[in-house]
Amino acid sequence: MIGLAESIGVDLGTTNTLLCAKGRGIIIREPSVVAVFEEEVVALGEEAGAMLGRVADGIVVVRPVQDGVIADFTVTCVLLRYLLTRVCGRPRLFKPRVCICVPSGATAVEKRAFLEAARAGGAGSALPVEGPLAAAIGAGLEVTNPKGHLVVDIGGGTTDAAVISMAGIVLSESIRLGGSDMDELIVRHVKQAHNLDIGEGTAEDIKMQIGSAYPLPNENSLAVRGRDVVSGLPRTVEISSEEVREALTEPVAAIVECVRRVLQNTPPELAADIMELGITLTGGGALLRGLDQLLAEQTELRVEVAEDPLPSVAVGTGLYLDMAPGLPPALLATATEASSGYSR
Repeated sequence: MIGLAESIGVDLGTTNTLLCAKGRGIIIREPSVVAVFEEEVVALGEEAGAMLGRVADGIVVVRPVQDGVIADFTVTCVLLRYLLTRVCGRPRLFKPRVCICVPSGATAVEKRAFLEAARAGGAGSALPVEGPLAAAIGAGLEVTNPKGHLVVDIGGGTTDAAVISMAGIVLSESIRLGGSDMDELIVRHVKQAHNLDIGEGTAEDIKMQIGSAYPLPNENSLAVRGRDVVSGLPRTVEISSEEVREALTEPVAAIVECVRRVLQNTPPELAADIMELGITLTGGGALLRGLDQLLAEQTELRVEVAEDPLPSVAVGTGLYLDMAPGLPPALLATATEASSGYSR
């Protein structure tokens, strides 16, 4: 368990929830999934994630966060209480300070829901930090200097592109599209092209093993098992990397256009900085092969994937609370306004 002086960073994502503690890195990484039977929670996190596509009648497997925002507040609170209790012990013994990531494109109401869920889940205090800023901090960028950085965070349900300078977001754009949408498109493609039903877990495996956003030097294929749509019997088909890339054309194009729009609206001085420093990709979606090459080709800028892109946001939230006291008050105004009215 963590010490009394420690704070916790929380990245409550559509696909996974990660918790980070200072000096210890990621301490919990669990699927953002809860299994419910007749309004009673029967499994959470890893255990519930293993039930996806495998449950008996009556059990409902819920993802309480959809498209990057809270869709089921009650279930979200249960999930956070479970994870925070694992880290800190029972809430009556210690209520931790929590910094929680919120999407840059979320409304004020949606952002406040994250704070209230953190408190209801056992946090003593909660401070929000916008996803792209947390991602930049977690990726090791020098966000407190006056240089402009362009960070693109591709999560499970949202993609955030933001220009950051002096520890603040100068401009950003968020689209409610991410890795989960790519998985759904792969499921749809396999069904339409091969008459085979597969689950989202299988689709994610296909994406990670042979998916790409840019032609591969050596195209390959993967044997995929599923249920035949016509006969209902198990069947195996061969899926090629080319057809997976074709299935992902739409979401990849949307991400590229999101980045281009942010660049087109960037002030000239910051645009010059970005030309020098390039673009940084974070989040699980940054692991899609060739996405950095495609973005570099489309923007004519250097594009780099963060050293460890998946936990960048969680690591950044874990560091933000220690940065916050040294930041100018104006930069914390948004966070203060977002948390107002939710103190207990």
